Amino acid sequence: MVFAHDTEAALVETAALVNTPLDDIAALDAFLREHEDTGVRAGTQDELESVRALRPRFRRFWELGEDELVETVNALLVESRPLPQLVSHDNWGYHLHAVPRDAPLAVRMTVEAAMALVDVVRTGALDRLRGCAYPDCDNVLVDLSKNRSKRFCDAGCGNKSAVNAYRARRAAAVQP
Repeated sequence: MVFAHDTEAALVETAALVNTPLDDIAALDAFLREHEDTGVRAGTQDELESVRALRPRFRRFWELGEDELVETVNALLVESRPLPQLVSHDNWGYHLHAVPRDAPLAVRMTVEAAMALVDVVRTGALDRLRGCAYPDCDNVLVDLSKNRSKRFCDAGCGNKSAVNAYRARRAAAVQP
């Protein structure tokens, strides 16, 4: 494990949010189930819009240098006024919640992302946030591999790259 479990979960959720369009409330519901969100939900169009508004804001995390990222994270933390507490619930051991579970979803997501990025910066692991290496893919990823070798997002780009390389090798072998 590179980071604490809650940090990894928040980073993965943040990258997934950037990469996911969330077309409707059902898509948001599915997204939150997949990422095991346990907080209170409004289930409204306003909630969906507030979460969708986070996507371009969060994408910037992958575009900023360390100093700019620190400024951005600090601004998010000031804006959200977290009060970190250790909690244990569901199948999770003790982990950090920085806002109450009944805080608005977008606020919870913002604080969780900001707190996870605190760990990224403190451990000098900013290079673990990168864009997908597949041509024409603008997804982002979090490299949680031990050897820092993840190059492709989770949208099948690694497989597409392998298939393209295989086809290129086959075509080259067939050429006289």
